[in-house]
Amino acid sequence: MTPIPVHDTREGARFLVRVTPRASRTAVMGVHGDGSGAALKIALQAPPVEGRANAALIEFLAACLDVPRSAIEIGAGERSRNKAILLRGRSAAEIRTAIERTMAAEHK
Repeated sequence: MTPIPVHDTREGARFLVRVTPRASRTAVMGVHGDGSGAALKIALQAPPVEGRANAALIEFLAACLDVPRSAIEIGAGERSRNKAILLRGRSAAEIRTAIERTMAAEHK
């Protein structure tokens, strides 16, 4: 499985996601792309209407990564399937480990 590039920045850890709204269930589906453009592929039950998919994404990531919702920011792509996520207060290594743990648990 291709690892998700997570980078440390001054603000926190940054990584990419690609969302699929209106899915049958909310879950991590794997990795989209490869190399530095690889993104965590996430299916969301919420529709992409009035920010509901973005809110569902933040809530799901907070639960998966064990961080408060207030620590997660959509840095780019609020109206796109491709999003840059900024997570404050955690290192890239911590986030990478949490993502890998979540992916392993969901694909058992």
